[in-house]
Order: sequence, then structure tokens, then C-alpha cells
Amino acid sequence: MTDDLDDLRALMDSATPRPDAQRRAENLMLAQENFDALQGSRPAPRPTSRNIFSGVKTMLNAMTTKGGLTATTALVAVGFLFVTPMGQDLWQGTPTPPPLPASVTEKRAVSEDQLLQQAPGNFSEALLSADRQEADDFAAGDAEGSLAPEVMEAPVVMSDIPSRSADVGTEAGGVVVIQSLAAEAPLAQTRTRAQGETLSLVAPAPPADAIQPLEPNTEAFPDAAPNPLKITAETPVSTFSIDVDTAAYSVVRSSLMRGQLPPKDAVRVEEMINYFPYDYPAPDAGDAPFRPTVSTMTTPWNPDTQLVHIALQGQMPAVETRPPLNLVFLIDTSGSMSDPTKLPLLRQSFLLMLDQLRPEDEVAIVTYAGSAGQVLAPTPASARNVIINALNQLGAGGSTNGVGGLEQAYQVADGMAADGEVNRVILATDGDFNVGINDPDALKDYIADKRDTGTYLSVLGFGRGNLDDATMQALAQNGNGQAAYIDTLSEAQKVLVDQLTGSLFTIAGDVKIQVEWNPAQIAEYRLIGYETRALNREDFNNDKVDAGELGAGHSVIAIYEVTPTGSPAQLSDPLRYATEESTPSSDEWGFLKLRYKAPGDDVSQLLTTPITAADAGSEAQFAAAIAGFGQLLRDDSYLGDWTYADAIALANSARGSDPFGYRTEAVQLMRLASSLSQ
Repeated sequence: MTDDLDDLRALMDSATPRPDAQRRAENLMLAQENFDALQGSRPAPRPTSRNIFSGVKTMLNAMTTKGGLTATTALVAVGFLFVTPMGQDLWQGTPTPPPLPASVTEKRAVSEDQLLQQAPGNFSEALLSADRQEADDFAAGDAEGSLAPEVMEAPVVMSDIPSRSADVGTEAGGVVVIQSLAAEAPLAQTRTRAQGETLSLVAPAPPADAIQPLEPNTEAFPDAAPNPLKITAETPVSTFSIDVDTAAYSVVRSSLMRGQLPPKDAVRVEEMINYFPYDYPAPDAGDAPFRPTVSTMTTPWNPDTQLVHIALQGQMPAVETRPPLNLVFLIDTSGSMSDPTKLPLLRQSFLLMLDQLRPEDEVAIVTYAGSAGQVLAPTPASARNVIINALNQLGAGGSTNGVGGLEQAYQVADGMAADGEVNRVILATDGDFNVGINDPDALKDYIADKRDTGTYLSVLGFGRGNLDDATMQALAQNGNGQAAYIDTLSEAQKVLVDQLTGSLFTIAGDVKIQVEWNPAQIAEYRLIGYETRALNREDFNNDKVDAGELGAGHSVIAIYEVTPTGSPAQLSDPLRYATEESTPSSDEWGFLKLRYKAPGDDVSQLLTTPITAADAGSEAQFAAAIAGFGQLLRDDSYLGDWTYADAIALANSARGSDPFGYRTEAVQLMRLASSLSQ
């Protein structure tokens, strides 16, 4: 074995004579005849300048046939001799050739667009007729082992285009272009040769006009400014709807993991706070479906103000007692969903969900792109393989006819409805509704009408770049459903597995919160978040005004920052002509009122509790850390010199039980945001 290696090294180190030009020409002609024979063609003479490129095309086509694979292996070995340094040594018997002179390396180039403009019909023939005389000179010089000076500068460019066959052209504008078979990644090689030098391959920079621009970012988020500071003496009452959506937190995470700070409009602080499960006491059996807990703490970013923390904890009924579930998966299969983070992730997410369904539950699938269609009739969840097969056959293509899809999904849901069962449409999309929406208000009214018949709508967002978060939020809010954004399979596990019951089963509808602040105790206040959920004061007692739904086992958090009367943090001057306000009790900061409807009821019920100073625990402190994190991302003006480091320290100190790692992940995101904001 050692002797063989020594012989090989000696052979490689020895100088070999340059091949004879005539023998080289004969070998090339023999190679062409062999490839012609593979296709059953008659032997042909050595290609001239007028047919050499059609011969190369024949060779490339032959290489893709079954019979051509054997010959291709041999040609790869020959190519090794041309391309690698070892091959150059074996070919010429010299080290890697010195750089070409500057006059030679100044190559000319022509873009594919220019060539296609010259030859929109027959690309190969147009190239063949581009400059036949120069091609003749090229062929003649090559046969003798040299090139004419004016041809030495002409490279041969090979690049891939989406085509099933190879188009070959001669010299056009100083460039010989070979369009080869499409591949996974673009290939561009330039072949140059100077007199007396070895053949080498170099990769040129792509022409400027060949660089494809990035797809435009068309993402849309609700445009809502942070809630302003309110003067209690002027506006003592604050009213809003609860919000159990979590999409904003996932969008923030997606942005930070991509190395970008999120758009400020994408940061809805209440959705970030409500992303996490909290350990608050649930109501006792026979009580209201949720239990309120109110606590207070010194504001982390301002020691002269206080945070009032309002938490609602919903009860979790036994899973075996829940009613049958009828689900219509309304899946966006438009062209924008082809990205791996969209339709493929969507399919995997729904597969996770299937294991959580019971045999008496039913699933139907409706898709929409240029038109809507039902791909799976209502099917028992026990027929798991049938549902999986329908999901696996989904593909992306076409425009986004969201309205047509919604209409058909509701029609299917109406046919599945039965007394005592839960009907829900789950819309999965990137939010790019670009067909069929001429009147957004009419669409909201249509969804609200369907909501009143008992079929709710939840929205799951996938992917980035054209995420229409504003539309998704509007649809979910009008459909009495939850809006979530799924950017990873772990998030799908959280939304569609761990929190499935809470996401799909409502325990309280139209839940509204109203706080009346006592001006004798509280000079100013501001609600942190809930900008898109604000209600008029009179809406609280109006049962026809829609509000948010609370799912089984869900917790909802709302945080006010309040300024006690006489605090140096008060930003407004006291009114000259203000009158004294009488209060029922001097130690009450305010009065909390809650309205909700039991499922199926049209008349709301009222819960009340006074707000007094009460020490907050670790759960409220962690929520405060997330509230500060969200405000930092929005660059709100109320935080003073409070930093990400302060948010991290507070979150770590109040992390508490974190079985799924959600709170640990939040701290990591804070660290990322801190680095990206430098």
C-alpha cells in the first residue's frame, strides 16, 4: 500500500507534457460521438462553432437519462482534472497558474434579462446568431490550445434557471451563456482561458440587475396610542372589555428571535401580561364562574405611584363533562402561505390538536385561496387517519379570498350545530386578506351575526412579512374568540394542547370591567394596555354591547398605575374651583364593578368589590415586570430611567413556579431586547 502511494505521489510531482492539440481535438470528437450513441443518434463529426453548443445541450440532456448516468460519472472525474489544483498539476505538470493579467480579468457581462429581451422566443437560437464569427475564432483557438486576444476576455457563464431542459448559447455581448437544469441553489461559474495558461473556473459577482429584491413588508397592526394619564376629578370612571388574546407576545418573541425589535404597534401590553398562566384562587363551586383578586404594590419604575392589580381567575370544569365540540378548520391555502413557518407549521399544529379531541367531537376542513372549497366533510375525531390525510394533502397557491372562505365555513358549521354542543370556526391564516373585502365593517357585522347564532370564531396567525394582525384582531373580537399567533411548534403545543379547553370553551361572555376612582385618594390614574378594548362609560350597563369572553381556566390581568393624592408624582395641577368629593369610606381607592353573561344568556350579571390597599404577591410582581417590559418595547414616557436590567431583576425575583419555562423564556427575551436596543 505504501509503495502504491509513493508511486502516485511521484506521478503527481513529475512534469507531464502538454497534450498534443490534434490528439485533444480527436478525444473531444470521440466524447461527442459516445454521447450521441447513448441517445441512439448517428455518429456526428466534431462540432463546429455553429453546432458546438447544441452538442453541449445534447450532452446535458443525455446526462440526465438513465444511460447517461454512467458516462456522467466519468465526466465528473475529467472535470476534477480541470477544476482542482491537483487536476491542474496533472494536466499541465505545473503548480496553480499565476493570476491572469488585468487586461484579461476585465470580463464583460450581460444579464439574463437582456438576453431574454434579445430572444424572447428561442433563447438558444438567438444566442447562436449573436456573434458567429467570434464563436468561430473561439473554437479555432481552443483547438490549438490558444485564444485570440479579443476572445480571451470572454467568459463562459453557467447559471441555473427554472427549466426542465438545458438551453445553451454562444457568445453574446462578450459572454457565452449556458442555461442549465434548475437546482436547489443558483449556480454561477465563469470559464476563462489565456494563451499558455491552464483552464480555471472562478465565480463572478452576480450582476446588479440579477439580485432579486426582498418581498415588501405589508404587516399591519392596530394603530392605538398608549392610554393617556387621566385626572380623577375630571374622569373618575374607566371602562373596558377583558382581553384573553396572546398574539402580541408571540409576535414580540418572533421579532426578537429574528434579531429585530418589534414594531411598536405590535406590542399590546395586556396581551403580553395575559400570555402567562397565573396561580390565583379559583371560585368555589356554586359561585360566579370566575373570582376577582385585587392587590396593590409600589410601582417598580416610580416609587411615588402605586400599581393596582386586578386579576380574574376562571374555573376549570372537568374535561369529561364538557359538551361535544364541532370544529371547522378554515385554512388559508393562498400563495402567501407556502413559507415553512406558515402552512407546514399550521398542518403540524393541527395534528397536535387532534389528540386532545374526544370521539364525539367532529372536525370539518374548509380551505380558501382564489376560491373556497370543502376538503373534509364533518368527520368524527375518532377517524384520525382520515383527518390527517386531508391535512397532509393541503397545498398553497392563488390569491386570498378570505370572505368566501368564511361564508362557506359558517355554512358547514351551521350544518354541524346541535343543541348542547359547542360550535367554533378556527381560522388559520397569515392575515393576508386581499380578495373579497370591500367593506370591512360589513364583514364585522356578518361575523357578529354568526356569533349571535352560537358559532364563535377564533383566529390563529402564522408567519411574518404580510401578517395582517389588525384584521385578525378585529375578526376575533367580533367573533367572540381568541386571537393567537403561532410562530413555533412549542407555541402550538401551548395554545392547542395545554390551553385547548380554555381557548374553545367559554365560561363567561361579554365580560366588562369598570373602575370608579375616589378623587379624595387617587389624583391620577392610567390603564396599562387595553387600548383596543376601551368602552364608553354607558356601554357597561348596555347588554347589547359586545365584550370579551373568558375561557375555562383562563386568568385575566389588568393593571392601573395610580397617583395618590398629594404625591410628588402628580403631573397635573389641582383645579382652582374643584369641589370636595364625599366618599363612602376614606380608605377606599376605588370601586370595582364586573359584568358578565352566563353562556347562552342575554342578560348580564353584576359583581362588585371595593379597591383598598392590599399587598401584592409574587404573581402580581411578575405581571408588573412584563408590563414594564412591554412599555420599554413601546418606548413609553412613563418609565423614567427604568431599564431592561430592572425588568430582568424583577422578573427573576418573582418567577415562582414555571413548569413549562414560559417565564424563563420571557427573561431571555428581555436580555435580547436589551442588546438590540443598544
